[in-house]
Amino acid sequence: MSTLAQDLEENRRKIHTDSYPMSIGELINLYRDGEIDIHPEFQRIYRWSDSQKSKLIESILLGIPLPSIFVAQRADGIWDVVDGLQRLSTIFSFIGILKDENQNLLKPLELTATEYLPALEGIVWSNDEDTDKELSADIKRAFKREKIDIKIIKKESDENAKYDLFQRLNTGGSSLSPQEVRNCLLIMIDHDIYDWLKKLSEDENFRNCVPLSAKQAEEQGYMELVLRFVVYRHIEKEEVKKYSDLTDLLTGALQTIFIERKLDLVEEEKSFYRVFNFLSTTLEDDSFRKYNHSKGKYMGGFSLSIFEVIAIGLSFSTKTDIELKSMIEVVSKELSVDEYFLDNTSHGTRSINRFQILTEYGKTKFI
Repeated sequence: MSTLAQDLEENRRKIHTDSYPMSIGELINLYRDGEIDIHPEFQRIYRWSDSQKSKLIESILLGIPLPSIFVAQRADGIWDVVDGLQRLSTIFSFIGILKDENQNLLKPLELTATEYLPALEGIVWSNDEDTDKELSADIKRAFKREKIDIKIIKKESDENAKYDLFQRLNTGGSSLSPQEVRNCLLIMIDHDIYDWLKKLSEDENFRNCVPLSAKQAEEQGYMELVLRFVVYRHIEKEEVKKYSDLTDLLTGALQTIFIERKLDLVEEEKSFYRVFNFLSTTLEDDSFRKYNHSKGKYMGGFSLSIFEVIAIGLSFSTKTDIELKSMIEVVSKELSVDEYFLDNTSHGTRSINRFQILTEYGKTKFI
């Protein structure tokens, strides 16, 4: 049995780090030269208002120290931003050099009034038409000379180190949903897989079956359901034992199922489209709602428990769509009075246990 000292020694060897302060001017040059990657795709995920951005610029102008920026050095020497993307994006946006994922320049940030510097209202870095609203040369120089501490995960580190660090730094007190963090991880791990999941999440038939709220959609609820569909179908019982929480399992599965085991995306896509094309033409937006027998109609919002039974059960069925059509409404309506289903979806049932039970139960419903 290993000791704490042994565990520390072994895991410390996996992460090689360095740290030093860099001026904002140096960071600007790195970005212009393409030597630091802030992943512009994340801009849709991180939601800072102009007021929040202006407060950051205010802090820099006042000389208030900023939290460290964490970067991971890739094999080609380029730095991947692991934590601090919004801070760097705000700085680059204010300077007027921030680009989107298609390498198009974005509109420069125009500041709003702040608590200590109300005169920042309408200020821009550079404005040829209205010099009163442009920072003076001496303020610009002082701004670029301000320094930020940079923590570097060196390329000799374990490959998973930056993903683990990203997850740790962007959860807990963060305003990101778990799936928004996973999306960022996916973009860093394999952009093609991120694009593939996004494509499925935008499928018309799928969305017709899953009526999520605007807030759920904004927090990447559709992407999470696609990920759940794939993970539920392929996660192995032994893998589940590694996790005590379903949220951690879904995040861990990004690496194990998609990267290590190299999931066949073509075959998986066929299964996905088959299930949701079928449901879209049968139950439509009632696909994952509970049936109220006394009122004779489906009621309520989307039920994740019903999704775990029906979507996964259908995906493993070898029956034809004609055969399934005569079964789906019966199975769907029975769930709301099914004692086994109700017992395993009652309050207090852990989600990681529930999904294992219900996905297996779903397979028995369509054989």
